[in-house]
Amino acid sequence: MELSLATRTVGEHTVLEVGGEVDVYTAPRLRERLLELIDGGVHRVVVDLGRVDFLDSTGLGVLVGALKRLRAAGGSFALVCDKEPLLKIFRITALDQVFPLHPTVDAAISADPTGAGA
Repeated sequence: MELSLATRTVGEHTVLEVGGEVDVYTAPRLRERLLELIDGGVHRVVVDLGRVDFLDSTGLGVLVGALKRLRAAGGSFALVCDKEPLLKIFRITALDQVFPLHPTVDAAISADPTGAGA
């Protein structure tokens, strides 16, 4: 399955909507897009995984890398995920303790610790 990436702005946040499969083949595209956003000056990123059907360790690595990069720049990074199979991956890897996980984009934005909630 192909990876789809779409970006939209909600207030001061950039929402990256991801769809399809994030794996060893497609993760480089996701990494490239996240780096474009961050290097382009975006400091508040919400990644919406609502249309993701599969996520492997390569995809997790890309997300961790983006989180580290944004935190180092004083930004915020949150994930939107309400699919149990994906949530299970985050729990098994203990990344649910690392990433702010939210059921909706609105919840992610209103919980932004940088104080820029909608």
